[in-house]
Amino acid sequence: MKVAIIGTVGVPAKYGGFETLTENLLTYKSNADIQYQIYCSKRSYDQKPRFYKNARLFYLPFRANGAQSPVYDIISIFHALFTVDKLLILGVSGCLILPFVRLFSKKQIITNIDGLEYKREKWGKWTRKFLKFSEKMAVKFANVVIVDNKGIQDYVTIEYGRNAKLIEYGGDHALLETENSVPTELKIPAKSYAVTVCRIEPENNIHILLDAFGKMPDKKLVVIGNWEKANYGKNLKKQYAEYENIQMTNSIYDIKKLNAFRKNASYYVHGHSAGGTNPSLVEAMSLGLPVIAFDVVYNRETTENKAIYFENSDALCQIIRDLTDEKLKQNADEMKQIAESRYKWSIVVQKYENLLKS
Repeated sequence: MKVAIIGTVGVPAKYGGFETLTENLLTYKSNADIQYQIYCSKRSYDQKPRFYKNARLFYLPFRANGAQSPVYDIISIFHALFTVDKLLILGVSGCLILPFVRLFSKKQIITNIDGLEYKREKWGKWTRKFLKFSEKMAVKFANVVIVDNKGIQDYVTIEYGRNAKLIEYGGDHALLETENSVPTELKIPAKSYAVTVCRIEPENNIHILLDAFGKMPDKKLVVIGNWEKANYGKNLKKQYAEYENIQMTNSIYDIKKLNAFRKNASYYVHGHSAGGTNPSLVEAMSLGLPVIAFDVVYNRETTENKAIYFENSDALCQIIRDLTDEKLKQNADEMKQIAESRYKWSIVVQKYENLLKS
């Protein structure tokens, strides 16, 4: 059975959640009957092997994200219709053509709709409308819809009257690449700080985190992300550049180096308000970090209501001031237990393979 994976930058994974999912579908593959065919962005790879971990790779001359994403996905879909048995589409940007695909093809289409992309503040009005339409087409015309969070599963049922298959995200790959030394780039004493890893975007509420720690000069924060990507990040970095208790570090894609920052942190602060089961959150849980998370349904579902939650800067300040070693230890144990029972790639990949076989 040949399965096309569509919608990622490609493999080896070096970008985000869907790429890590694809990497682990290959790493933990247990069904020899499944043969993966993966579409990759030619612009993202200097080396372009034809095969990777026994998967066939095809390269397209477009960017997988941004304005070129729909074209990238649509061309991948049309090519896959003639070469594979099933299509696994990750994301919705190319799904506007699914009504036409279903008219002319009986190939099974499985779509993971990701988070509610059209709600992200970074998009303009017309981009949001396009993403909402693409989401609608994905849910209506895919044979199977996958979501990675119970909150999004409920949304699909309420919004579209359809049942979606819940398959969450793995985080234990972070355990395979650990670094115990203190990073040379760390300007704040080890074991004294909170850490967060994310894209520097409004829906990740970095402004709330920085505002809270800016009011508490005795509490330390390290934020790792793409500060130079947009004005939001650039302005925040300029605003908080002189705060000695706040370290703003550029994105780190070497997971060993990233884990050195996380392993030397006292706890993890998660500001995401959009999306579903966020990769950075389940990675932190897998690493055994206590979690303080923004209070939205997705984060509560991911952490089984056992994290510590904040809704604004003042609440976050109060939570941090009230932290004790006992609270942190209890929370860390609970997060670790949840991760070990739900967010292991062996479990996630088995669910995908069972779905592909059915």
